Amino acid sequence: MNDTYWMSLWAGIDEFVAIAQTLSFTQAASNLGCSTSQLSREIAQLEDRLGQRLFYRTTRHVSLTEAGDRFLVRCRRLQEERDEALAAMLDDSDELRGHLRMTCAVAYGERFVVPIVSQIMSENPQLSVEIILTDEVLDLVERGIDLAIRFGKLRDSGLVAIRLASRTRLLCAAPSYLDRNGTPTNLEDLVHHVCLRGTVEIWPFSHDGKPHGHRAQGRFRCNSGYAVLDAALSGLGLCQLPDFYVHPHLARGELVEVLAEYRPQDEGVWAVYPHRRHLPAKVKALVDRLHVLGSGTTS
Repeated sequence: MNDTYWMSLWAGIDEFVAIAQTLSFTQAASNLGCSTSQLSREIAQLEDRLGQRLFYRTTRHVSLTEAGDRFLVRCRRLQEERDEALAAMLDDSDELRGHLRMTCAVAYGERFVVPIVSQIMSENPQLSVEIILTDEVLDLVERGIDLAIRFGKLRDSGLVAIRLASRTRLLCAAPSYLDRNGTPTNLEDLVHHVCLRGTVEIWPFSHDGKPHGHRAQGRFRCNSGYAVLDAALSGLGLCQLPDFYVHPHLARGELVEVLAEYRPQDEGVWAVYPHRRHLPAKVKALVDRLHVLGSGTTS
């Protein structure tokens, strides 16, 4: 088979990914420095070779087909391997380049991860990053994700994990709530208090080295940690939240920690990525930066 054949196998891959990322032929053409008509021809030829439609297209809307969604994951892997191979041969620059796709829990990501990513991007103009902020645990391989930040006990042994920091959960209330309702002195007292609930069904505690749990009950529930925090600051009840939510308010006296002797054991904050023989430089750089700053992320 000649070189033209092998080159034809790559034709349209970068164009397809560019459109899938922007869901716009016009924007993708601008990013790639070509015309929309050229881009359309490349995608049409790619679809002909694959025998499957990759996009649903109207005059106002572009979306991936089911086949296109599956193909995107594989194309990103191909791009990653290609870019990694090329980067390994470019020894005249330490600049990071290529595309990094990562995921993290919403609140932790907004507060700690996004600022670090923004700083790295400002230092490396050839690096692009997509951050998926979700409290759902995503399949990294299936979704084509390079890096995840996760908490607590890890279940997937097929992934590589590096501990970045620790965090714990603190049980807190506003002084106004405690003045009206009293301060609990043991876990049994919690049944007489209003618990401001988030996504955790069973609140974890620890005493004398043994884990304990309490099924929180109350008339307020929200899947946003900051909404639970606001309710606690308003004096509506007790909240149990990761320390980074409440530390500033504890320092200002706006919240008071209760049942500190029942505080649960610390849980790990982990950088997790699919096993690879050669870790891409951009993933390593971000993990290193997060690891260096990790000791300060819970204060």
